[in-house]
Amino acid sequence: MPKTIRELADELKVSKQTIQYHYQRLPTKNQQKDSQGTNMISLTAERIIRDKVAKKQQKGSKEPTKANKGNDELVATLRKEVEDLKSQRDKQLATKDQQISSKDRQIDHLTKLVDQQQQLQLTTLAENGQLKKHLQKLSRLIEASNSGQKWRVNDKDDKIHKNKTNNSWWHFW
Repeated sequence: MPKTIRELADELKVSKQTIQYHYQRLPTKNQQKDSQGTNMISLTAERIIRDKVAKKQQKGSKEPTKANKGNDELVATLRKEVEDLKSQRDKQLATKDQQISSKDRQIDHLTKLVDQQQQLQLTTLAENGQLKKHLQKLSRLIEASNSGQKWRVNDKDDKIHKNKTNNSWWHFW
């Protein structure tokens, strides 16, 4: 029994335009109209249109498969690229870790050198203080000898004692 374009479209679950498209490309001997001028699809025309729609649906289902293959390849490529980037990142991090470790050792070494330098400076300051005290003692002795007085240095108490010299004329008798 002949069907309308709408009935066949509903049956095949496609649009009316799809059925209309295939119907218009049928040979004129397979195109029929009813008494009211409505396009009617004969059993032969229905079989031809069903075959074309089925092929189109198969192609449509295959195209996503091609797209899926393309997507799968793209995903695989992107995953490989991500792995390469992770590998590069890990290498860079390892290099940076080595550099930081080296810098830490350098900082430790320089800190020790600064500590040694400070200790040496403190020792030098203490020695300078002792030398100043000794120089002051020597300066006093020199002044005393120049003035004709005798000075005696007692190292234990670091005191200088003045011995008066008797300069009287009777001292010589």
